[in-house]
Parts: sequence; structure tokens; C-alpha cells
Amino acid sequence: MTKAVQKITLSPSRDIPFDKLVLSQSNVRSIKAGVSVEELAEDIARRGLLQSLSVRPVLADDGTETGKFEIPAGGRRFQAMSLLVKQKRLAKSTLIPCIVRDAGSDILAEDDSLAENMQRVALHPLDQFRAFVALRDKGQSDAEIAAACFVTPQIVKQRLKLASVAPALLEIYAEDGMTLEQLMAFTVSPDHAHQVQVWDVIHSSWNKEPFQIRRMLTETSVRASDRRAVFVGVDAYEAAGGTMLHDLFQGDDGGWLEDPALLDRLVTEKLQSEAVTVAVEGWKWIEVALDLPYGYSHGLRSMSGDPAPMTDDEGAAHAKLLAEYRALEEEYAGQDEIPDEVDTRLGVLETEMEKIETRPVIFDPLEIGRAGAFVTLDRYGALAVYRGYVRPEDEPVEETAVQDGSDPAVAGQGDDRDLTDGHASAPRVGTVITSGGQPIGADLPEDEDDGALKPLPERLVMELTAHRTLALREAIGRSPDVALALLLLKLVTDTFRTSSASVSCLEASVRHVYMSAQAPDLKDSALHGKVNPYGAGISAGGLTRRMAHSDLVARAVDLDMVEAGWEPTVDTYLNHVPKTRILEAVREAKGEGSAQLLDHLKKGEMASEAERLLKGSGWLPEVLRRVDLVALDDGEDCAEGQGADAEAADSVSEADLPAFLTDDLPAESSVDAGRGIT
Repeated sequence: MTKAVQKITLSPSRDIPFDKLVLSQSNVRSIKAGVSVEELAEDIARRGLLQSLSVRPVLADDGTETGKFEIPAGGRRFQAMSLLVKQKRLAKSTLIPCIVRDAGSDILAEDDSLAENMQRVALHPLDQFRAFVALRDKGQSDAEIAAACFVTPQIVKQRLKLASVAPALLEIYAEDGMTLEQLMAFTVSPDHAHQVQVWDVIHSSWNKEPFQIRRMLTETSVRASDRRAVFVGVDAYEAAGGTMLHDLFQGDDGGWLEDPALLDRLVTEKLQSEAVTVAVEGWKWIEVALDLPYGYSHGLRSMSGDPAPMTDDEGAAHAKLLAEYRALEEEYAGQDEIPDEVDTRLGVLETEMEKIETRPVIFDPLEIGRAGAFVTLDRYGALAVYRGYVRPEDEPVEETAVQDGSDPAVAGQGDDRDLTDGHASAPRVGTVITSGGQPIGADLPEDEDDGALKPLPERLVMELTAHRTLALREAIGRSPDVALALLLLKLVTDTFRTSSASVSCLEASVRHVYMSAQAPDLKDSALHGKVNPYGAGISAGGLTRRMAHSDLVARAVDLDMVEAGWEPTVDTYLNHVPKTRILEAVREAKGEGSAQLLDHLKKGEMASEAERLLKGSGWLPEVLRRVDLVALDDGEDCAEGQGADAEAADSVSEADLPAFLTDDLPAESSVDAGRGIT
């Protein structure tokens, strides 16, 4: 026989006047938590009561109903409405929807109160984030959402930001596979693909801390506190089209600049603009650099000048500051401790006096015409100008020294110096401003490159020979017999020959040697040193002999710069030469056909494609080639006939094609580079 299922009877609902309701002493909530009563009152005033009160009849001593009802569940809503009644925004006779429990129920009032507060599931944070997005999508502003939910507009922005994280990561967070702190860290970058990429790396790592996520998402960006950003200014960067990354959940020190290339360009342009301003002072040369290498002034003479005198106003201001400073010192001289406000004032006075005392230096106009300056940034992002440095070749030379050729610094340079009163006159008029060793504006625009093969920039030659110097050092270190012979040669030459004709590439002494030009990637070399490959004030003839001697040493140790690790990349070579030089390199390494495929590209694109084509080819610029090997190659070419295999040399494989051509190339097509592609 089937047992009858007992039917459930629910308590009836009833509208009860507010003034008939009282708060029950059986309500278990006694500690304030969550939304305040004031905020709840405002919410009820705005949207009305969303949930009925649970009440029980109040009984008299004899067990009869008094007409009053106590509230064991819903006390905070009752208190909020009481506040509205007190404010006269709600009438005392307003009917309140209630669920009326039978006075004789077996369920205790405390049980009802406890169940109402425990049998509830808090909204998952992600549902709240998405609800904010829904409100915004339906036309509500951040301020309106904040007012409706009793939070600040900043919190609204934060929750909307959390909802904007990559959907795949939000699902992981919904399944408790990620903490809220980790999700917050992902909001730093709006790039969903990058967010997922970082999570793929980090979720299996031992370090899943939010700071690690932020670091990985911003590792290619630049802090707003970086000296470059301080120098240019975030406003100028954004005005130029730069974008920013911000962290809404913790201090981000101003955020991150997302486009370092744009920032570097703006820094360079501003530094060059500042250099033009400095050039008005009449300097012969100005070197512009974001970072000056260690020993940048080695071999240069630092000019001495006189501080500019103070004006009458400056002198009076300085005297006034000094008088106040001394008066405060005298007043508090006998006290163990100086009041904080007095100590602060003394610091301000010191700073103001230091500003006036720091005077610009006045140099001799004749000296300015032969000297130069360095324009750079200091560690805080402020402009730094170091004036008054004279190069050895610009020093005044005695007439007799020039006539008899006894000064090695000018030997071999001809008689192209004007003499005045026995000294060389000031150099030519006009300031030469250089950046990275190249004159500013020296690179021709794309439509002005005349195709002529110009000499390599001097700065690039110095950087390349610095690589060669290090490679030679290492090679000599591996060849003790050659090293001993070279040392003996150096000692004998220095002892028995003293003329300038004995200039050698060898140096044998115990001293520091500085490098006046250093390629950016030298920091990755096995041997990191800063040497001057030419020496200070060496003549053109001496330089030629020195380089020839170094080539003899290279032959002795069988130096191969390809085996030494040098490759023609955008940074080491291609970005520092004009387009004609890039095409020449590709032509020599890969043939005329490959060079023709790059001929129409802009400089930056051409350099990138050339780097790809030259990788592994063994091509070297002439500065790094050994003369004996070059002569041998030329002889073989003459013997075999250079034109015999011209057709084969001009053929281009698919692997040699630039990326913009290979993307759409059919699977089994062939290309005749001589005819081009149409």
C-alpha cells in the first residue's frame, strides 16, 4: 500500500500597517555587517521593498493576540523603513507585505532568523561584474551605477575592468581556477591574446603571484617614472598617438607607456631640438646621446671658464636668503633640537641659494669655436648639457711644429690649417650636431637616395673595429706563439724606432684602455671592455698604418669574424647605413635577384628583410674582412670568369624571398628574379 505524501502548507502573506510591526528580540543578527541601514533605506526608497518580512503575532500574557506583529526575520529592512518613517518619507500607516507565521508553530523564531541569514548564497563576484556591464550597456553611466549600488565610481570602474578580461580567463576564475587577486593583475593589459599567453605560461609555474603576472604583461612597456618618459612627458607621448597601460587596483606610479619605439623617437627628437638651441652658443660640435658611455670624455681637454656674475637682483635675493638663514641658525644655535618647521625652512633656503649660486660658465669665444658639448639626460630625466671639451685634432698647434712635421697629431694631414700668430685659428663656422656618430639629418629621405655608394659612417666603423679588436684579443690569447712574437715585435719597435712611422695596432702596457665608440650589443660579448681603437689625436697616415698592422695580426691568428660571432643585423649594421649599402650587402651575399626584390622597400622594412636574408650567409662589411682573403677571392673570380654563372647567381629560392612575397606564394611556384614578379 502506497504511503500518502504529506502536503506542505506555506504561511500566508498579509499586508500589515507599519505601525503594527515591532522588532523581535529573537532576531539573531546583532552585529552590523554588509550594507548599512542608511544605504538600505535609500535603496528601499528608490526601488521599494523587494522581499517580504517574516512576522509572528505578539501574544498577551493570557495567550491572546494583541494586534501587533514581531519580526524575527527581516529586522534590517524594518530598521531601514523606520528611518524613512522618521524622515517623514514613509507614512506610519503604510501597508508592509509580510509572511505571517502561526503563533503556535513548532519552528522557533530564532530558527527562522538563523535560516534567513544562513540559507542564502552570496552572488559570485563575476556575476556582479557582468551585471555592472549589463547596466552600462543599457545606458547607465558609471556614476549612476555607483549611486544605485552604493559604491564609489572607482569601484564601478574596477569591476567593469575585471569583466573585460579575456573570456577564457573569466571562465577559469568562475571555476575557482584563479584567484581574484590574479584576475586583478590581468586587467593591466587590454590585450586578450597576451593575457591568455601569460596565463598559459604561469599557471604551470611555481610563481603565480599577481606581481609576476603584472611584470610579464608590462615587460615590453616603459614605466611612466622612466627618465625618458619624464623627459618627454606623458601628455606629449599620448598626443603623438602613444597608448598607456594602467593598474586600477594598486599604485602603478603613473602607469606604463606601451610604445617604447615611439617614446625613443620622441626622446631623440627632443634631445636634438635641445642640441640646436645649445648650438646657438657657437660650439664646433655637439654630440647627442641618451646615455653617454663610461669614459666619454677620455682624451678630450676640459675647458675652464668663469662663472657668470650675478645680476643686481640676483645678488640682492641671495643676500636676503643668506641673512634669513644665518638669523635662524643663530636663534636656534643653543638648542638640542630644531623644530621641524624651522628645519624645513632652512632646507628651502639652502635650495634657493644653491639655485642662484649655480652660475652658467662663460668660456673664451675663440675656445668655443674649437670645442664641443655633450647633450644627454641625467638619471632623473632632466636635460644635461656638458660644455667645453676640445678634441686633440682641434687643439691649437705651433707653426713650427706644423712646418717640420714633428707633431704626430697632425702628421699626414696636409697643410690645410690656417695659422694666426703662430697658432691654428678657430675651426670652421657652424656647429656639427651628431647622434650615434652620424650628423643629424645626414640620412637622405627615401626619395633622395641617389644610389651612390658612400663611405661607411665613422661611428659605425669605430663600432665594427671595436668588435674586431675584441675578437683579435681572444684569437691572440688562443695563439701563444703569435702573442709572444707580437710582444717581442712591440718591445723591439718601441726601443729602437721612435718615429711616427712606427705606429702599430699593438699596445703593451699595464693600464686602462677606453673605447670611444661602443656598439650596443658589446655588453653580450665574452670580453667586455671600453677601448679606443684609434687613439686620441692619431693622424690619418698613422691610422692607416695601424689598421694595416691589425690586418697582419688577423692573418697570423687566422681571425674569422664570422666564427667570432659577428652577424649583420638591424642593430649592428643595417640601420646605420643608407639603402644603397643594404642592397650592396644583399647583392654580394645572395645575388642581384634578391637585391632587386628589396629595392622598392622603405629603409626600416629593407633592413629587416636584409637581416633575414643575410643570416647565416657569412657576409661581412669591408671593415671586418681580411685583406688576404679578399684578394684571394678576387683572384679566383678573375680566373674562373665572373660572368659564367651569372644566371645561376641571379636565381632566387623561395627561402630568399621577403616575407611580403612568400605569404601569398603558391606551393610549387618558381620565381625568375631577373624578370621580377608581376
